[in-house]
Amino acid sequence: MAMALLGLCVPCGAHAQEAAGANLAAPFGSPVGDQRVYVHGALDQLEGRLGGGADNGFRWEGEAWVGSDQNRLWIKSEGEVDGHGTVSDGQQEIFYDRPITAYFDLQGGARYDLDSGPGRGWAAFGIEGLAPYFVKVSATGYVGGGGRLAAKLMVAYDQLLTNRLVLEPEAELNIYSRDDPERQIGSGVSDLDAGLRLRYEIARKFAPYIGVTWQQKFGRTADFVQAAGERSSDVRLTGGVRAWF
Repeated sequence: MAMALLGLCVPCGAHAQEAAGANLAAPFGSPVGDQRVYVHGALDQLEGRLGGGADNGFRWEGEAWVGSDQNRLWIKSEGEVDGHGTVSDGQQEIFYDRPITAYFDLQGGARYDLDSGPGRGWAAFGIEGLAPYFVKVSATGYVGGGGRLAAKLMVAYDQLLTNRLVLEPEAELNIYSRDDPERQIGSGVSDLDAGLRLRYEIARKFAPYIGVTWQQKFGRTADFVQAAGERSSDVRLTGGVRAWF
C-alpha cells in the first residue's frame, strides 16, 4: 500500500511542479496577441497667432490613427493660414506604423505638400516615440522627385505644473537638399517653428492654452522670403485649444 501511494504521489508531485512553473512564467494564462482595433485622434495645435494686422494667422496640427497594438495606419496634417488667406506649410502625411521597441515606432508612407503653393509629393520614413524623461521625438526623412531630399525633426515635452496646468515647449526643424523657389524653400536648414504653450486641462480630452511662438527662416529660405517682401523672423502671441479622442 505504501509503495502504491508512493507511486501515485511521485507523478502527482511532478505534475504540480510543472504547473507551478507554468504559473510563474505566465500567471494570467498563455500570452496571446491583442488584435483589437483602436481609433485615436488628436488636435495638438488649433490656434490663432497674433502679430497685428496681416501678420495674424491661424495654424493647425493634428493626427489620427486606427489599428491594433502592432499595426496602425496614421494620418497627419499641419498648415497655416495668414491674414491674406494664403495657406503655407501644408503637409499631409499617411503612414504605416509598427513598434520596434517599447517606446519607439517605425513609420513608412507618403507626404504631399497641399497648400497655396505648388504641390510636392514625397516618400516618407521615420521614427516616433518617447525619449528618456518622456520627451516626445519624431524624426522623418523624405525622398521627392528628381532626387530631392528633406528631413523634419520635432521635439516636445509636457511639464506638469499641477494636475491640470501643463507647460509645453515644442520645436520643429525642417531641412532640404535643394532650392525650391516656387515654394520659397532653400537648401540646407530651412526653418524653425518653436513655441511655449501653457494649457489648462478642463478635462483630459480638452484643454485651452495660451503661449508664444517663434518662426525663423534660415539661409536661402530667408533670402526667398525677404525677396517676396515678408519677414524671415517672427514672434507672435498665440491662443488655442488642444483636444483628443
